[in-house]
Order: sequence, then structure tokens, then C-alpha cells
Amino acid sequence: MTIAPHAGLRLTYDEPDRVRLSGPDYRFSLIHDERPLTEHVHLAFPAPDDATVRAFHAAALAAGYEDYGSPRERALYHPGYYGAFVLDTDGHNVEIVNHNR
Repeated sequence: MTIAPHAGLRLTYDEPDRVRLSGPDYRFSLIHDERPLTEHVHLAFPAPDDATVRAFHAAALAAGYEDYGSPRERALYHPGYYGAFVLDTDGHNVEIVNHNR
């Protein structure tokens, strides 16, 4: 199932207690176990261009995410760093970035 087409993410269930988000050259798994939960994580996903960053940000806001940084260049990180940030309903910072390198 594709859940975030702007970031190229697919959602799969590998095992009963594991959910995997995967893209063309990366993957991220969430595993349910007895360890303490981490709060307020920052997840960043790559984007192929600035238009994708803008589209992801607009779609996230339409889905109810809170704006945490509108799409723009952030030379503070490095020249060409174009990203946007939203907070999900649990307060996690979700970012999409095009490095323009």
C-alpha cells in the first residue's frame, strides 16, 4: 500500500509485530516490543525536487497535520537545503527535504 506518494513510501506488514515503511533506496521499521516508547521523534524523508516538498506539505496539512515549517530553502543547514516540516497528531516532527545537490 502506498501511504505517502510524495515521499515514495510504501507500507508493509512483515511480521505480526512489525510495520515497515520503505522507499526506493531505504526502509524504516516499527517494531512492537516491551521497550519504552520514544517520544517526539524527528523523521526526515528525501524528496527528488522542491515541487515534491511543496506537495507533501500541502497534503499533510490537508490531512490534519500541524504546520511546523513551511516549504523553503534553509541555508542554515547547507545551501540548497529545501525542506518542510509538520507535526503529526502525536507531536512527532515529520520532514521532507530536497538537498538540491
